[in-house]
Amino acid sequence: MKPFLLLATRAEDYAADAEYRSFLRYGGLDEAGLRRIRLEAEPLPDLDLADYSGIFLGGSPFNSSDPEESKSAVQVRVEHELGRLLDRVVAEDFPFFGACYGVGTLGRHQGAVIDSSFAEPIGAVEITLTEDGVADPLLADLPSSFAAYVGHKEACATLPESAVLLASSATCPVQMFRVRQNVYATQFHPELDVEALVGRISTYRHAGYFPPEQADDYIERARATAVDQPAAILRAFVTRYARN
Repeated sequence: MKPFLLLATRAEDYAADAEYRSFLRYGGLDEAGLRRIRLEAEPLPDLDLADYSGIFLGGSPFNSSDPEESKSAVQVRVEHELGRLLDRVVAEDFPFFGACYGVGTLGRHQGAVIDSSFAEPIGAVEITLTEDGVADPLLADLPSSFAAYVGHKEACATLPESAVLLASSATCPVQMFRVRQNVYATQFHPELDVEALVGRISTYRHAGYFPPEQADDYIERARATAVDQPAAILRAFVTRYARN
């Protein structure tokens, strides 16, 4: 099988490595099957898409909607590199799955309005599939509604014309969309189970997602909700697109 590629941007080793392990676990992949490039540490090399089965884009501390003058040189570089890659991904309809940061990155690339209107605090929300979501092959084995973990400062306020809305929540109308047939983005985190989320809360307690003194409360609320459905989306993506 040709490997999948995980593009990551988390500077904290603990968070970056935990994210990689989550994609391995829930994608049903071993390390030979999932190559990782940490874009915050090195430029994106020239990629031959024919060498890969598909691409994952992990979450990020970056916000696409931040004012340009406030972005670091690393963020500007990463956004430029991802934009050039998405030019090819969308043109070729190459299998792509962006989690959380995927909505901001793919949405912005496709002309969506990305802003803070529908930010959600860290925790579990109820995701509801649209009719198109129920019919989508990545979501075929999921119930029409399920709990998923979120935590984001920006979201898609206006769906791009090129996109098909697949899932929503009461607090964020665009939770998942597809461009063409094979290019996906979720606002929620299908790679997170409760222990991974607790690790994120601990890592990012001073990153502005919540008052740091409330970290223990967020952890307690996270443990109180069963989230066991979204990971099936990652396995479905791998099963659908794995190729020799």
